[in-house]
Amino acid sequence: MSALGTSKGILEIAKFGIYVGVPVFLMYTFANNTKNIQKFMGNRSYVEYPPEGPRPPSPEELREMARELACNKNIR
Repeated sequence: MSALGTSKGILEIAKFGIYVGVPVFLMYTFANNTKNIQKFMGNRSYVEYPPEGPRPPSPEELREMARELACNKNIR
């Protein structure tokens, strides 16, 4: 830091303190009040599942469909 000089060193320390202090202060302010947490996080649904579509056929149904296709090919 001696190459920077004392005024630039103090400015860098002050900027770093603000850079670290502001998020810590905001988290402390918002996290201590449960109404704030519910206000910001409670109104959003973070996991939205898509609507349920038709289910794929079961293995037995697939085997039956394969048998029908094989029978139709053998007939022709």
